[in-house]
Amino acid sequence: MPVVAIRKKTKQISIGGVKIGGGAPIAVQSMTNTFTHDVAATVAQIRRLEAVGCEIARVAVPDQAAAEAIISIKKGISIPLIADIHFDYRLALRSMEAGADALRINPGNIGTAKKVKAVAKEAKERGIPIRVGVNAGSLEKDLLKKYDGVTPQGMVESALRHVELLRSFDFHDIKVSIKASDVLRTVEAYRLLSSQTDLPLHVGVTEAGSLVSGTVKSALGIGILLAEGIGDTIRVSLTRDPVDEVRVGYEILKALKIRQRGPEIVSCPTCGRCDIDLVELVERLESTLLTRTTPVQLAIMGCVVNGPGEAREADIGIAGGKGHGVLFRKGKVVRKVKEDRLAEVLLEEVEKYEGRAKK
Repeated sequence: MPVVAIRKKTKQISIGGVKIGGGAPIAVQSMTNTFTHDVAATVAQIRRLEAVGCEIARVAVPDQAAAEAIISIKKGISIPLIADIHFDYRLALRSMEAGADALRINPGNIGTAKKVKAVAKEAKERGIPIRVGVNAGSLEKDLLKKYDGVTPQGMVESALRHVELLRSFDFHDIKVSIKASDVLRTVEAYRLLSSQTDLPLHVGVTEAGSLVSGTVKSALGIGILLAEGIGDTIRVSLTRDPVDEVRVGYEILKALKIRQRGPEIVSCPTCGRCDIDLVELVERLESTLLTRTTPVQLAIMGCVVNGPGEAREADIGIAGGKGHGVLFRKGKVVRKVKEDRLAEVLLEEVEKYEGRAKK
């Protein structure tokens, strides 16, 4: 049976109270899509992210108003906050003063070495980590020329160049990301980078797209790397409510048996043998159980072909029949349940399971 490779041991850093690398659990991140200076909207979104398991949130800091807003945002949330900085090193300085727990910068676009030094000095004094974030779309001109376009080799050289710049200022609290929208280029870049550094790596496929295409690209890119033991923290990039980014992130970790959080639903794709409204049932359960944290496997099957077998393998299962379903608990038949009560009964069973798990 295929197994996930032993995770590469990297240096450990701390973002707020969350440890990254060094064998710590792979952390799930997301980024808000509100205007950061709108404190109420940003706090509300981060709280929704917290509810589904987001462990670190990132906000865009395009101007001083956004940097100032970090003061108030921090008061309303419970997870660490990263300030995403481009072009103006003064925004990085103000964000740290305002209470940001970490920075994401590309040292190549915030000005001269003197300006990068000022950021590194302030971050070191405050104990604030910096993520060197390299994206394929913003690679330096000399590297584009050297490698005749965007290549994994050029992306890695860019990342290590920026790392060495920070180290030249005696700053070492660093993690790195190296993303492209192309899955294969992203995977190859991370493989190459991982072979050349022991810094913790933030993994993702940037600008992955909408819910379907973005989920597929992210599951492939992030999944391949995690299966090879590469990656210390992840962010799924979707043109979507960021809550969905966290959901997909945990599903990737669950599928690889790396981390288990909340229910795992196994359900059939339905066919002409299905006699219950399985789609509505699964969607209702998914939305209702979104904030649950206890790992439990639910098998929700539409007919008697694979239904009983899958239901027996799960902690809780339903095998559908005509207008009803057979309820299974730990492989044993419990009783028949009418279709209009299936969701209610399954939710009751989850609550009972959670109660037993807490004892």
